[in-house]
Amino acid sequence: MTDASQQASTPPTAARVDHLERSKIRVMFDLAAEHDGDPVRLHVGEPDFDTPEHVLDAADRAARDGETHYTVNQGIAPLREAVADELARESDVTVSPEQVTVKSGAMEALALGTLAVADPGDEVVIPTPAWPNYYNHAAMAGATPVEVPLSADEGFDLDADRVADAIGDDTAAVILTTPSNPTGRVYDEDAISEVVDAAAAHDAYVFADEVYGRLTYDESFRGMASYVDHPERVLTVGSCSKTYAMTGWRLGWLAGPQQIVDAVTQLGESTTACSSSVSQHAALAALTGPQEPVAEMKAAFEERRDYVVERVADIDGVSCPRPEGAFYAFLDVSEFEGGSFDVAKRLLEEYGVVTAPGDGFGDAGEGYLRISFANSLDRIETGLDRIEEMARAER
Repeated sequence: MTDASQQASTPPTAARVDHLERSKIRVMFDLAAEHDGDPVRLHVGEPDFDTPEHVLDAADRAARDGETHYTVNQGIAPLREAVADELARESDVTVSPEQVTVKSGAMEALALGTLAVADPGDEVVIPTPAWPNYYNHAAMAGATPVEVPLSADEGFDLDADRVADAIGDDTAAVILTTPSNPTGRVYDEDAISEVVDAAAAHDAYVFADEVYGRLTYDESFRGMASYVDHPERVLTVGSCSKTYAMTGWRLGWLAGPQQIVDAVTQLGESTTACSSSVSQHAALAALTGPQEPVAEMKAAFEERRDYVVERVADIDGVSCPRPEGAFYAFLDVSEFEGGSFDVAKRLLEEYGVVTAPGDGFGDAGEGYLRISFANSLDRIETGLDRIEEMARAER
């Protein structure tokens, strides 16, 4: 049988797969892997620090002490207690350990959370620019993602009226990310409260994606569930990945109303059953152990943030909103020729810099590139030198 006939006889994939799109961050990741030389990689949101030593020691002890078996689906009790304590200490959010479910990264928590609240035909409201995986989570649930473009003129700050107008009787959830990926904006608390009120009026939930909450630079951070009038409608999602340089450990959580936590735990029973036992013990050490590594990383990121903002301001034809948290800058390159993806490809192929195209974060991101400053100052400087060279060539 020929390859063509084999392909022709292969049954089609499920329709839901046709609605999924690859993240352009990962597309650029693959293109960079094919690029000759050593491009400056400013596209991936991953701390350039190693996991703290005391966390590695805890994982080693756990593995050697036989903590290598299944755990309860919801996560080991000491870790859930530590998450609840961390939420209270760092975000002013009060939940019991029973209201926490541990998952294999915030990504799984968000995906299963969407499955838990959204039925086929429902809508998931997403203010954009936004992390691209939200769209696929909605599509996997059979729901429709509803984009709400935020204003570039307002620095992509949260427009409560615009988001509230998009919320209706078919809305299952709204997803708010603060600090924002990709813009680094920390949303105004009053605006968030208005959105939560609107969601509650339509019996919808609000996902508070706060994985960058401890990487907030200009003011202290409070979790959404700590100040809104309807905390019972807020699903708080967190992770060890960004705060503790633990992206590869795949450990995150969802906290909130008991019925949703129970539903997410039940859904997880049919996917991963439980998070890695060793990763859970590592996360426990991260949350309860010395926090100096977090402070050191945050100080480094803040220094790099300040450098990026000052440097971008000196590049003719390029600008960006001032990031207030996370480790991203969203560069306006609308004066360059072509769309965001075209600019990103040209920047890689001709100048050796890898970035994330803004249109991969929704239509509101067209004309922008996201760069990550979770990288050394030397590499950031080299990358911005090359972006400036491209800007001069294209003006």
